[in-house]
Amino acid sequence: MSDPGPRVSTIPTGVSFVDALAQGLLARFPDPEALAGATVLLPTRRACRALQEAFLRASAGRALLLPSLLPLGDLDAEELLLTGDEELAGGFEALPPVMPPLTRQLLLTRLILRWAELEAAQGTAGFEVPSFDQALRLAQGLASFLDEVETEGLSFSDLDRVVPDAHAVHWQQTLRFLAIVGETLPALHAALGSVGPAERRRRLHELQLERWRRQAPTGPVIAAGSTGSIPSTAALLHCVASLPGGEVVLPGLDRSVEPEVWAEVREDPGHPQHNLARLLERFGLEREAVSDWCDPEAGPTPPLRAELVELALIPAEAAERWRERIVALDPARAREALAGVVRLDLPDAGSEAGAIALLLRGALETPGRRAALVTPDRALARRVAAALSRWGIDIDDSAGQPLATTPPAQLLRLTAELGAGECAPLALLAALKHPLAAGGMPAGAFRRQVRDLEQAVLRGPRPAAGFAGLRDALDGWHDETLARTADEGRRRALAARHRRLRRFLQELEEAAAPFLAALRAGEARPLLDAHLAFAERLADSQSGDGASQLWAGEAGEALAGFVAELRQALSEDIAVAVEPGRYPAFLDALLAGRVVRPRWNRHPRIAILGPLEARLLQFDLLVLGGLNEGTWPADAEPGPWLSRPMRRDFGLPPLERRLGLAAHDLVQALGARQVCLTRAERVEGAPAVASRWLLRLDALLEALGLEADALADPEHDWAAWSEALDRPEGPPRPLPPPAPTPPLAARPRRLSVTQVETWMRDPYALYAGKILRLQRLEPIDADPGAADRGTLVHTALERFTRAWPERLPPDALAQLQRIAAEVFAPLAARPTVRAFWWPRFRRIAAWVVQAEEARRPGLAALFAELPGELEVAEGFRLTARADRVERRRDGGLVLIDYKTGQAPTARQLESGLKPQLPLEAALLARGGFPDLPAVLPVELAVWRLTGGEPAGEIKAHSGEVELYAEQAWQGLERLVRAFAEEATPYHARPRGGAWLPLFGEYDHLARVKEWSLAGSEGE
Repeated sequence: MSDPGPRVSTIPTGVSFVDALAQGLLARFPDPEALAGATVLLPTRRACRALQEAFLRASAGRALLLPSLLPLGDLDAEELLLTGDEELAGGFEALPPVMPPLTRQLLLTRLILRWAELEAAQGTAGFEVPSFDQALRLAQGLASFLDEVETEGLSFSDLDRVVPDAHAVHWQQTLRFLAIVGETLPALHAALGSVGPAERRRRLHELQLERWRRQAPTGPVIAAGSTGSIPSTAALLHCVASLPGGEVVLPGLDRSVEPEVWAEVREDPGHPQHNLARLLERFGLEREAVSDWCDPEAGPTPPLRAELVELALIPAEAAERWRERIVALDPARAREALAGVVRLDLPDAGSEAGAIALLLRGALETPGRRAALVTPDRALARRVAAALSRWGIDIDDSAGQPLATTPPAQLLRLTAELGAGECAPLALLAALKHPLAAGGMPAGAFRRQVRDLEQAVLRGPRPAAGFAGLRDALDGWHDETLARTADEGRRRALAARHRRLRRFLQELEEAAAPFLAALRAGEARPLLDAHLAFAERLADSQSGDGASQLWAGEAGEALAGFVAELRQALSEDIAVAVEPGRYPAFLDALLAGRVVRPRWNRHPRIAILGPLEARLLQFDLLVLGGLNEGTWPADAEPGPWLSRPMRRDFGLPPLERRLGLAAHDLVQALGARQVCLTRAERVEGAPAVASRWLLRLDALLEALGLEADALADPEHDWAAWSEALDRPEGPPRPLPPPAPTPPLAARPRRLSVTQVETWMRDPYALYAGKILRLQRLEPIDADPGAADRGTLVHTALERFTRAWPERLPPDALAQLQRIAAEVFAPLAARPTVRAFWWPRFRRIAAWVVQAEEARRPGLAALFAELPGELEVAEGFRLTARADRVERRRDGGLVLIDYKTGQAPTARQLESGLKPQLPLEAALLARGGFPDLPAVLPVELAVWRLTGGEPAGEIKAHSGEVELYAEQAWQGLERLVRAFAEEATPYHARPRGGAWLPLFGEYDHLARVKEWSLAGSEGE
């Protein structure tokens, strides 16, 4: 009898693959024992589970003996051992295990660094040695490249095909490195007794092939759903198709396309049918010889839809045939075939996620209806999962969550930042405020300690490095606060708080000390162990020890597996030295690509899947999301190791083949009963280009004469409905600006001249600060440039002036710098402030001494930080503290204010925008300064001291002093009388234009952005 040749069939697009496969197997093997003796090879484990569910549906839930279901993409030796062949079992046992990924990554990293150091030592132009973490990321890409080489069955000896002189210098360097890898890697594998994952899979396939060629299996073997894109898989499929009881079932083979177009398909790696065409070519089989596994008309969608999709994606070389077929198509039938396909172009990624969530939620309204989002965009998947949670729908992205973003891994990363940053405020707070951090204390008590430490030490300019710097800053806070506190009970409470925080810091330091010491040493294995011990100790709580908290749950178990693998890798005689500052980047590079996958679907009827995972599955509604260029399909980048021409010469397949596989997944998905194609027009604020497949569909619709909205859904405005979910009902009802009217007894009856400006410009800020007693917290890790608002300069100049009120000492500059050094001494705990201000003050001191030398001969007396106070009206008292008052020899007084910021202009003084100096002048004229006669000053001056260029300058105003003073005093009297009325509110920003406050510390409490309109404040 002649050889019938390979047995190949197909399940067409539009037919549920796993359901048709299950029904066909039940029809072919009605005997339960015969069915149980069959073996079915499927692409993935998910496909195996889906086929099990399909058998349940096909058998109406009755008990079945299922065939052996094996995943081709993730085979184990035990799974491939289909019979008790002892010789084959010995072959499987002789296969080396897969080299652990982290071990391989570290070995490749060492190779990359050695090569880089060699190139740098040879003086290669423009060559820089990467850091260890940078080399780790390069090694991850190199590992993917090695997998590709092993998958294709190539050898690095084949690099001889690539001519170095035909490429740029940097590609020649890369070729030299790859030659080193080709020589070194086999020896490393041999030393460790391991192989790469792709190589082991290829050998498993070869062993199974050898076994089947010697002795065919006794039961039927069905390989279904694979396109044979991997060479060893294609060889295995060919063998299955040639077995007496074997058959290959292809997904969605297009047998209707013309032969000349099919020839172009074989040459176009980006076409969805390309891999199937190559597979049939390998089998030596024509499409006509492929049979139907099931009735092509059995699907929920008309076959014409698949034909239209195939026509839209026809190779460009067959454009002439495309025109001919367009003419032959009936637009009405085409519209009917596309009736279940909807396209949504949303404004941005947030709108896309909201519309998709609403689509999936809507599917649940129909009992038994199943829906899924299919997308390679993991950010979109996370957005949709978050949007669904508003309805209490708990759903996981089946592609998993990045391990680095899970709580236990985040604690490791944050504690690494804490150590590398030497307890920098942000890093320290991020670690201590992590949900798992408790430090062996009750969670509430630990949080209170952290908050107290934050307010006392970590807000404001950064303390000195390490725990010693934190202690010094804590002591400085205690001394400074104690000096400002007269109440004895308050002083005792401050001392107790100081002692408590001291103990808290000491406990933290003891817990972190081994980790910080290992970090300074830089040896990776001891550093990892010390880091884990610190993280576990930080995670200790009253409900359990840190280990049970850190390693619990799916994420904790995944992290524990990562740590165990990393420990093993670091013990494989791989010397790894890590710079202290690069340790977080080192950890991130190792965590990159690791995911935590859910053990089961959280929802029985809706799912979020990647394109590979969705292959062969069937849903009533499929949402294909993220259809933008660069996302779906992804960019076909060659990577850093070989250019496109070099890949071709080496023998690697073209990158466009990945596009073809992605296109095949898309075509299969378009066979669902209802399909929604979505994309965002802007991604991260930048315009996005629609996927090439959507553009092809647009061109098809246009050629058929269908309207641009042929894929629109007029009955459901998903985008508008999604937006409406977050839009309040009815027209917006803007609230007026706040205008509190506290009782008279609560209103301040005593203000300083500097607070009057706030009272005028923004009464609400005065209300919040003086009546509600709300004080602004300093920013964390604050800019030292604005620290203490010039207090340092004022204090130093005050002491200098009081020390020498009449004559300057011969060494005036040295004396001023000595005094300033004493003022700056407490800043040892805040080195950033000292580093910023001390050089500036040295320049200020030189300028001040020069100005003093010019002015002192004309002075009869000099006063510094002079206090003043006077009643204005209605029992209200105004206070002041003049920075400097000069009495000239002619008897005239000069009122001087030190400013480290901008000085007021004459116009601001005249208009009342800057009332401080005019009010001090009015106070002086009315006898408000007891140490001075009640006379009007002859001059108002501002010494602007910035330490820049110039270091200082004098802005003097002498002509209109009386006008400025009287206008300011009268304005203050009107203000006092107005606010003495209980009906007068404390408005927020009552006047616009130049009267707007420069710094609105309480704007967020006044909700200024909610009631003010753009542009209205400047009118």
